[in-house]
Amino acid sequence: MKSLKIENFEREFAICADKDKSYFAIEQNELPSCVKKGDIILIDDEGKITLKK
Repeated sequence: MKSLKIENFEREFAICADKDKSYFAIEQNELPSCVKKGDIILIDDEGKITLKK
């Protein structure tokens, strides 16, 4: 499972960083609708994205 912090939103992408400060762009329509800057998302081995509580 990968843990990413949402750093920013640019156009239709959420810019996320992992603990090593590697950056990823994830399409916003793939994320839960309630996410905001600073939230932590979890991506499981099948690619399912959830918001960390």
